[in-house]
Amino acid sequence: MRETVFTYIKKKYKTSPEYPWAKYDSNAVFRHSDNKKWFALVMSVGKEKLGLSGYGYVDVINLKIDDMMFRDILIRQEGIFPAYHMNKEHWITVLLDGTVEEDKVYDLIDVSFTATASKKKKEKIRPPKEWIIPANPKFYDVEQAFEKSDTIHWKQSSSVKVGDTIFIYMGAPVAAILYKCKAVEVDIPYDYQDKNLTITKSMKIKLLRKYDPEQFSFNKLKEDYGIYAVRGPRGVPNSLSHALK
Repeated sequence: MRETVFTYIKKKYKTSPEYPWAKYDSNAVFRHSDNKKWFALVMSVGKEKLGLSGYGYVDVINLKIDDMMFRDILIRQEGIFPAYHMNKEHWITVLLDGTVEEDKVYDLIDVSFTATASKKKKEKIRPPKEWIIPANPKFYDVEQAFEKSDTIHWKQSSSVKVGDTIFIYMGAPVAAILYKCKAVEVDIPYDYQDKNLTITKSMKIKLLRKYDPEQFSFNKLKEDYGIYAVRGPRGVPNSLSHALK
């Protein structure tokens, strides 16, 4: 599987193997292009080093797993071990002899790539996220804006990316989540400042759904979902996410 793994990494992540050890010239490292961190190490290891029966060597790949619970589940599975020659709390060793299915190996490579990425790259490759974003009706009439168009400009939090879901929480006197939207364009340069507001970039959000003010009022958010304030962009708890859907 060594060559198929190399092909997968080259195609998906546009990076080539490096061979940093003259003494072990078949051992290959794959790095991120920006922070130069390893996300995969492919090497040949003596079977006895992994507690396997028989003699000779076997190809393996070392991968990083940040989630300790997930790592503990993985190392109970056939063909996956605490990392050989690396930090055993955060890395695993996976056999490349067919014991572990190819697709699973690829999935674990993807996990390791994300775990070792720079903060900027992690943000770029993360899956879509849900946000609650406050709106002050004293400064901006959202309802009127959506009556004119289902897509409007909005002040952007730096962490929002295209595809994220935006739930707009209207402040007093409404005090409720009223709109579900989707970010369709981000990082739009925008220069605005007054005594209440400064905007340096904006995003376009598309209206998907409108809620009755009683459905997700502030009291309900506080009593049922533990949300005691919406002063800025924040994530959506799982229980509330299910209810909003």
